Amino acid sequence: MPAGTRRLALCVLALAALRLALPDELAYPWWLPNVVLFAVAALDVALAPPPRHLQVGRDLPDQVALGATARAALIVRNPSGRRVRLAVADELAPSLRADARRWAVTVPPRSEARVDTRIRPGRRGRFSPTRVTLRTIGPLGLAARQATVDAPGELKVVPAFPSRADAELRLARARRLELGIRTVRLPGTGTDFDQLREYTPDDDFRRIDWAATARSGQPVVRTYRAERNQTIMVLLDVGRTTAGRVADVPRLEHLLDATFALITVATGLEDSVGVVAYDDRVRASLPPSHRPDQLARVVEATYELEPALVETDHRRALAHAVARYRRRSTVVIVTDLTEATVTQTLVPALPLVLRDASVVVVAVADPEVTGWADAPADDDEDAYRRAAATSALEERARLAARLRGLGVTVVDAPPRLLPARLVDTYLSAR
Repeated sequence: MPAGTRRLALCVLALAALRLALPDELAYPWWLPNVVLFAVAALDVALAPPPRHLQVGRDLPDQVALGATARAALIVRNPSGRRVRLAVADELAPSLRADARRWAVTVPPRSEARVDTRIRPGRRGRFSPTRVTLRTIGPLGLAARQATVDAPGELKVVPAFPSRADAELRLARARRLELGIRTVRLPGTGTDFDQLREYTPDDDFRRIDWAATARSGQPVVRTYRAERNQTIMVLLDVGRTTAGRVADVPRLEHLLDATFALITVATGLEDSVGVVAYDDRVRASLPPSHRPDQLARVVEATYELEPALVETDHRRALAHAVARYRRRSTVVIVTDLTEATVTQTLVPALPLVLRDASVVVVAVADPEVTGWADAPADDDEDAYRRAAATSALEERARLAARLRGLGVTVVDAPPRLLPARLVDTYLSAR
């Protein structure tokens, strides 16, 4: 496709101005210079290198965390023996927030040129940019040839993990405690069987092993140690309520951050963690594992998930987890504390797991609502906002108390504190 350049437009304007400036006796037909100019432009188009003869490739990182910066590049190869001047336009998605999508570049003969830009993704998911528009400019700079070519590439934008450093710090601390560097191991604690030994007056008589006592002729007790190789099932709600924004990002992003922190610490302590993501149906399901790459597998399974504007079906997700993964010590339900979620779907579904496992419900609190409830009311609008915020906080507290009354542990904290609170709850229970 031929295309004019800015230089051609300036020449047309200059000829028009010259025509108006000349006296009548020196004037020439208005169309004559334009015909000559466009004939020269047509020749310039013919002399411009064909853009489809150029080779275009992409250089993209395999994955980028949401909100992080990275470089995205195009590589233009010129196999011909002449220099090529061209303009390049890329179709990078707006949510990648690229600093530039258009470049002017000159490629030497039988060489290549690289143009790149900084991206800072504002949305998770898989991006597959393909089309690149090339405009090769003729030797006179009056006209150009334009074509769109394919340069496929793929970029994964995965969830951010801002609490990674804190999670790794807590994992290192927990490992030191397990090794007895900071604490002394107390025999007899925990629920995993450790050994048999002779009874002492300080032992709990309920731990006497009567069969071993009968064989040895003296009292023998069982000692226990802290549980190892526990199985934790994380049920991640991606329904309607997780689409609401907290601290200027969707609530789901904070819930993913807390989930990743728990997986980092638990798998580091050789406990198995599995994940079920769901709304009104199961969207992703990953079996429990304590492999070092479990976090990467969870990221791969969840990075394309976006909140669906449907009501969450907790019963279906819990039934799926119970049927698929029978060995589980703890069930962590990552959701939101709203009347519809807790009363209508969550509480009726809890009997499926409460008998066989400890249950933790995790939710992210909005610090802005807390600020509204604590702020002074200077006018009617402030008073209404404060009343609404206070009512919302009281409802969350009431729902949390109801869950605790059923034997559920509730972790409800603002985004900055939620991962640490969840990890501490896990370590305390462990």
